[in-house]
Amino acid sequence: MTDEVGRKYHHHEHNRPRRGPSSYFMHDPEVVFDTLALKAGDRFLDMGCGPGDYSLEASGIVGDSGVVYALDKTQSMIEALNAEANDRGLTSLKAMAADITEPLPIEDNYIDVCLIATVLHIPAVSKHIKSVFDEIHRVLKPGGRLAVIECKKEDMPFGPPKSMRLSPDDIERAIRQSDFKKIGVIDLKYNYMVHFTAIKSVHS
Repeated sequence: MTDEVGRKYHHHEHNRPRRGPSSYFMHDPEVVFDTLALKAGDRFLDMGCGPGDYSLEASGIVGDSGVVYALDKTQSMIEALNAEANDRGLTSLKAMAADITEPLPIEDNYIDVCLIATVLHIPAVSKHIKSVFDEIHRVLKPGGRLAVIECKKEDMPFGPPKSMRLSPDDIERAIRQSDFKKIGVIDLKYNYMVHFTAIKSVHS
């Protein structure tokens, strides 16, 4: 990560509307979306979307022929995100209030790409991590992809304490029984992203 990216991060942080906490500007979003490789018509799921920065970007990529489901349990965040999507004319974005540790309001084998960004380390979520991965696996198409962004398990002057952070190995151990295959790990400076594909039969 270059100093230029760091300057870009601080520039965006000071000038964007602040709807709530987001990891979106902690790293270069282009690196994340290059890896996600979304295309027009894709179905994208943003788990624990918060203010919806990733969802808004994804909606612009998948276009009117695609769909973006943005899930968060905070109703005020969902209302603000729906309002912003409406203001931008993003008809593909569907923000819904939902507890991601419960069964998801999405049908089986429907999603192309799922993102869960800086959410799994939260104790209320991490204690249900196996069922969260099982539900993501259920809604992904065969061969659908999951990207997990988490804070590096290092001491830093910001973010969650080191004891709450999850390493890539922690993520892999937790997901091992949910039928995913690791594609790779991307360094995002303060964070990292682990990329998986769902292993399932077309009839599962």
